[in-house]
Amino acid sequence: MDVVTRLTAEKPVVIFSKSTCFMSHSVKALICSFGANHMVIEVDKIENGLQIESALVELGSRPSVPAVFIGQQFIGGADEVISLNIQNKLAQLLLSARAIFIWD
Repeated sequence: MDVVTRLTAEKPVVIFSKSTCFMSHSVKALICSFGANHMVIEVDKIENGLQIESALVELGSRPSVPAVFIGQQFIGGADEVISLNIQNKLAQLLLSARAIFIWD
């Protein structure tokens, strides 16, 4: 869990993903559409990916990816992020985390 905490402290938005996961791709595209300052960690392409996946599951991420952190807070997976966007709440979270600076 410490590795996840350390990784999420580096950027205002961190997306844990797998390169072959279409839902991860959708979440990354959505976050990018805001022009957000973010970091993507492809857990299937790093040495300690299984350890990170286990930590994400412990945090409540089901399935393990995508897992989105905004402002060092675990937001959830694709369902939660898309729901926040539909409710017009995602932009405000990104603004609060200083991932974006202007939004209409």
